[in-house]
Amino acid sequence: MTECPDLAALTLDELRPRLVEAMLPHVPFDGWSQRAVAAAAADLGVDPDVARLAFPGGPVEMVEAWIALANRQMCKALDTDSFRALKVREKITQAIRTRLEQAAPHREAVRKAAQILALPIHAPAAARTTWVTADAIWRAAGDRATDLNHYSKRALAGAVYAATLLVWLDDDSEGFERTWAFLDRRIAGVMRFEKWKAGLGRLGGDPQTRPSLVRFLGRLRYPAKQG
Repeated sequence: MTECPDLAALTLDELRPRLVEAMLPHVPFDGWSQRAVAAAAADLGVDPDVARLAFPGGPVEMVEAWIALANRQMCKALDTDSFRALKVREKITQAIRTRLEQAAPHREAVRKAAQILALPIHAPAAARTTWVTADAIWRAAGDRATDLNHYSKRALAGAVYAATLLVWLDDDSEGFERTWAFLDRRIAGVMRFEKWKAGLGRLGGDPQTRPSLVRFLGRLRYPAKQG
């Protein structure tokens, strides 16, 4: 295929999201691999030798590039007056739901990405991608906090998103009804925790009896199965 002149002029940073999006139909068959990169390059008309340079870090870098692209696409979809008019709880729920709905046509690619990030060697990348997704969710919701709340909000959103993603990957219910019900329960749990924490903050109280963010995140990340 003849190389597209417009794409030929792109830097690797500019080419990377184009490539990773074009890879998605190939990932279910070839995985996050150089073979999928080559297929995407052929689809786009990009020099395969140039395409091979786009992801020197291998599959995990491909996954990170796709997650970054997916976060941008989510934020773009949420940039509406109707979304900005929602309450914060509704914004976070809608953001997570939008993120997964946009990924639905490529659920097998998401599954393979999750398998890569689940490897112990890729634990730092898994933590990093969860954090940047949570940050994108909160920024889409209009949050610009820079104090301690900046970190606690993103830790909570990241835990909710990660837990919901696991349910979504195995959800065979119509319209992902089971996933959205699970998401609603997790968000409700976060709101109860925040109210409890705020109440203790006003009343003081023994530090030993105050709610633990770490324990709470653990329950969000590894929730008990429900029927």
